[in-house]
Amino acid sequence: MKNENAVEVKNVKKKFKVYFDKGSSLKEKVLFKNRNRYEVRWVLNGISFEVKKGEAIGIIGHNGCGKSTTLKLLTRIMYPDDGTIEIKGRVSSLIELGAGFHPDMSGRENIYTNASIFGLTRKEIDSRINDIIEFSELEEFLDNPVRTYSSGMYMRLAFSIAINVDADVLLIDEILAVGDANFQAKCLNKLREIKSRGTTIVIVSHSMTQIEQICNRCIWINKGEIYKEGSPSDIVYQYLDYMGEQNKGFQKTVDLEVKNDGIQSNNAMNDQKEQLITSVAKNDDIVDSINKDQIAKIVQVELLHKDGKSDTRFKTGEPVTLRISYKAKPHYLDQPIIGLKLYRNDNINSFGTNTQNEHVKVQLYEQGFFYCHFEKFNLIAGEYILDIAIRSQEMFAYDYISHAAQFVIYNSIYEEGIVHLDHYWEFKSDVDIE
Repeated sequence: MKNENAVEVKNVKKKFKVYFDKGSSLKEKVLFKNRNRYEVRWVLNGISFEVKKGEAIGIIGHNGCGKSTTLKLLTRIMYPDDGTIEIKGRVSSLIELGAGFHPDMSGRENIYTNASIFGLTRKEIDSRINDIIEFSELEEFLDNPVRTYSSGMYMRLAFSIAINVDADVLLIDEILAVGDANFQAKCLNKLREIKSRGTTIVIVSHSMTQIEQICNRCIWINKGEIYKEGSPSDIVYQYLDYMGEQNKGFQKTVDLEVKNDGIQSNNAMNDQKEQLITSVAKNDDIVDSINKDQIAKIVQVELLHKDGKSDTRFKTGEPVTLRISYKAKPHYLDQPIIGLKLYRNDNINSFGTNTQNEHVKVQLYEQGFFYCHFEKFNLIAGEYILDIAIRSQEMFAYDYISHAAQFVIYNSIYEEGIVHLDHYWEFKSDVDIE
């Protein structure tokens, strides 16, 4: 094994037997032995990679591609059918939620049990238990049986133990998706701190934001083989583009189902509205105004590049235009307000505004477009979601669409936070200042 490496995986292969009709008891297995038909499926077809000491790598790919199997092989939960895996140093892992926890033991007792599995002595655990408890934020529940814990509490305790083992190699499999937004942010900050201390990290995640924020390198596994490998910003961009192409057919089917369901729902709603209004009032003007299909409706929301091309992937700092197609009944609109809310996929509010706050007069026609132009879309790399609304002065929502658009921001450099601030560096000597 090379001195600079913490992990070496060489031509690893792994297969599983998938049974079609397997007996569950000894009697069934003996009497119906001909039923035990199975097929062999190769999950990994000879993958090889190296991880240097202090490096953080992310493993991505669609469900069933072999990501989690790779991590389980690294932790020696299972062993390869062919090839070799070498790891140098103490290993700490977060593979499955609550793995190694006894449900009838308290959180405190499970700390000692789980930490000892990672190789800590009783003395070492005693010296670190306060740090584990403080990070988990579970002080008041620590003496309760862990079977009473929620999945988020399980994750808090498991993560707190794993990061206090002082491991040389930390393995994580999608576990950060369980906690709330605040704890996820806390975990990410802790991972950055651990990484800065020289710990080697291997993380499997479907969150491209986590991969870009934590990792130096990204490995894309496809059909049991390493498909591509490189910087997170490059590989994540290509992966999202690939997944977008794969989902096009599915999305068309979903859109059609949603559209049909929406038509039926709107028809039912209009029938109920008409019956209610007719029963409480006979004023023809009121009935006519409220029974209009919709006073204003958002038809389509798109984000455009400078050349006018619609897309879901943009680079930090490039000009972006938000284009909204709408239909309206202008006669019934009274000084409408258009608002937007932009937030990251971990629910961090990134930007919000509306035309009323900006003193912009809105003019809507029977149908058309309205635009919001961003000269520089200065969001840092990550996944973002956009909500759009058209409402009245009295806060009545003519139309409101949550998740109106989802898009990805990528960048060639690593930054932290939410927004990229335009800046430049300057260096001067004392002579220059004088």
